[in-house]
Amino acid sequence: MVGSRSHNVYGRCSDREGSLPPSSAGQHPTDARRELLPSATDPAATALHDMMELSSTLFEAPSEAEILRLAMHHIAAAGPYRAEAGYLQVDGDLVPSPKNDHTHAASVDRRVRELDGQDGPVTVPDRTWGWALGLRGMKRLHGYLVVTSRIRPTGAQRSLLATLVRHTAAALSVAFAQRRQREDAVELYRLREERAALQQQLTSVVAELGYQRAVHVLMADIAAAGGGEESVTRALHELTGLPALVEDRFGRLKAWSGPGRPDPYPEPDPVRRNDMLHAVARKVGPVRMKDRLITLVRPHGEILGVLALVDALGEADEHTVFALEHAAASLALELAHLRNLAEVELRLHRELVDDLLAGTDAASAYARSEAVGHDLHRSHYVVVVEWSNRTADDSFARTVSRAASAVGMHSLLTRRSGHVVLVADDRPHARALHEALARETGTQSGAIGVSAPSDSVPDIPHRYQEAQRALEVRLSSRERYGTTFFDELGLYRILGPGADHQELETFVHEWLGQLIDYDSRHRATLVETLSRYFDCGGNYDEAAASLAIHRSTLRYRLQRIREISGNDLANVEDRLNLQVATRVWKIMLGGSG
Repeated sequence: MVGSRSHNVYGRCSDREGSLPPSSAGQHPTDARRELLPSATDPAATALHDMMELSSTLFEAPSEAEILRLAMHHIAAAGPYRAEAGYLQVDGDLVPSPKNDHTHAASVDRRVRELDGQDGPVTVPDRTWGWALGLRGMKRLHGYLVVTSRIRPTGAQRSLLATLVRHTAAALSVAFAQRRQREDAVELYRLREERAALQQQLTSVVAELGYQRAVHVLMADIAAAGGGEESVTRALHELTGLPALVEDRFGRLKAWSGPGRPDPYPEPDPVRRNDMLHAVARKVGPVRMKDRLITLVRPHGEILGVLALVDALGEADEHTVFALEHAAASLALELAHLRNLAEVELRLHRELVDDLLAGTDAASAYARSEAVGHDLHRSHYVVVVEWSNRTADDSFARTVSRAASAVGMHSLLTRRSGHVVLVADDRPHARALHEALARETGTQSGAIGVSAPSDSVPDIPHRYQEAQRALEVRLSSRERYGTTFFDELGLYRILGPGADHQELETFVHEWLGQLIDYDSRHRATLVETLSRYFDCGGNYDEAAASLAIHRSTLRYRLQRIREISGNDLANVEDRLNLQVATRVWKIMLGGSG
């Protein structure tokens, strides 16, 4: 430690032997004094003149280490002295000079430290006299100068030595003051720079807090006003200047604010959508995907949608990211609140519908329906919904509820094993509900059965059976997906859910068995031809067109049907039974042999 301090204190010392005039530098002290004297006849005058020259040089030295080195080098100007050692006070410790005599360094060093700031004698072998002299300023000890002599110095020589010590101490005081002044100036400059940086940082923090507060207040106002996707995207666009959008978890657009909205909006790819959701979910904060900055809206871990900014030029900064994250958090709270309300409403609806389907008294049903805001006094239809790629759970029930609301249906809802049930106060449109559900689920593979109208609460369980029957007919038909109304089933209405499947197969085999066997053996389509013929009301041209065959080919096939089955199509009874059999074959048995 002493060594490093010594390097710091003495490292700037010049290698030159002093800054005395060239006539004396590097010479023997006696020769130097001789050159400085106007005449060599007055030793006292010569010594005093040398001391004055040395004093001037000491005050001109560039550092404390240089002052100490000059005083040690020119100690002989004060008498028959040798500088045994020199020390500088640095941070409360005495740091030895590199010019110290290393022969007796340990004993001299120990003695100097024992003096503890006082002057005192120092014993050095072969030296008659030795003394450690403190280099003191007005308020501090600057160091020590250890001087030895082979002879005891005279009073005049001691006086000159004391003068040298005082001048050296004074020069050290000045150098110390100047160094402190320089250090203070550097420190003042550093503090000013630090203050300027802190002021700039404070300004940035104030601006950042102001922006964050503006974002927080705006989003809080939107939440307090019950704002949904449109309000959030509009606020986000105003804050960032970038187009903002909300998509549901399936990739369908819910809201867009700002320019550049695609029209039509691209249809999402379910596989790519899931990959994107998983990629964003693995990251912390918004994620850039091509030209969009995306974050998930997922309260409690459940993904309800995606909030994104369109940033094709990469202009988004930390303020943009903060606004996007805060908007996502606000939207998540709003959607979670709506989800909770929907779940409560769905549960109340479900309990009421379950009782209606099972059979309940009208007075209780009317009171409960009024409590949930539904008018049960009107005519109602029971609607049964089944989708091939969705389990009839709460999530799908909410999907059906949203789709029904989107097409203007006012309904109560519950779910049963395999399907969702709606009790609606108006006849559904033939295609609107199915198309809305296709948009929500991303697939057309769903079927809907609708009952005849119900004018009373006790009639609803029977209407539920009708809706199930309509759904069953739809799922058994050639076009499995779509909407089927019970009051449009015609003949199929008598083939109710309680019909014996084995009896139906027997009936079909009795009337169509020979034709089915013939088709199987020859890979023909006689049963299908007969079914199309009946569907077209016996019109040859329409039947041939629907089968994409020539009219003469149809006549030939009908003749073969008469020959193989043994039934006469002109006979009313045979014709009726054959038509019923083909309908059962196509609807109930799925066109199977």
